[in-house]
Amino acid sequence: MISAARLRSGLALLRPREMAARLDRCPYCGPTLFVRLRREAIGVRCVRCAASAIHLVIGWLLRDHVPDLADRDACELSARGPLAAFLKRSAKSAALSEYFADAEPGSYRRGVRCEDVQRLTYADASFDLVTHTEVLEHVPDDARAFAELHRVLRPGGTMLFTVPLYGGYPTVERARLRDGEIEHLMEPAYHIDPLRGAGILAFRDYGLDIVERLRAAGFIEASVVSSKQKVPWLGDFPVILAKKPGTTP
Repeated sequence: MISAARLRSGLALLRPREMAARLDRCPYCGPTLFVRLRREAIGVRCVRCAASAIHLVIGWLLRDHVPDLADRDACELSARGPLAAFLKRSAKSAALSEYFADAEPGSYRRGVRCEDVQRLTYADASFDLVTHTEVLEHVPDDARAFAELHRVLRPGGTMLFTVPLYGGYPTVERARLRDGEIEHLMEPAYHIDPLRGAGILAFRDYGLDIVERLRAAGFIEASVVSSKQKVPWLGDFPVILAKKPGTTP
């Protein structure tokens, strides 16, 4: 049954002249109906679980790169949505969290763990898998975030994530923190936060040199990959894959 909140969200995206539907298979809920509410990536959804294009491609790549997920401890930098739900029911364990600017990392708000990717409270080598979607472009110090994500992964661990990639080179820094204040280097750009319904500042537009940033943090096999299964109406959708050196037990 489709919830009222999901229905409202879908109606907000809908452009009737651009709508289309297709039967296919969702990596999270199996045979389903995909709908395109508008001709943008944000408009593609699974009717059964509401997975977006980003969630779909992460789900397909998890099956390709982490086939033994049931034996792995996972960390996802969100606490709701189809990816978080899938990891919670399919992984050995799943640590889910959200970022709140006014919350102390490691604390809980309405039952949800609060974490800041720049200073994670998880112990070293806690996870075999880390996933996150559209997070790092909003983080002031992404080098510190990459170092923290590397720290909490076990040797041989995998990280799969998405950021908006503009396809050029190098990454364009749009803003930075200086003495605790945001300094805008370009016209501010804001992305809608589905949890809060508000715009959050993009600190950068990532280019293809993101793989170099990952390698500088200690990751290996950092690359931009696509799933074998294509997102309906969109085709390839880029995901970044990185691995920590070593061997997972």
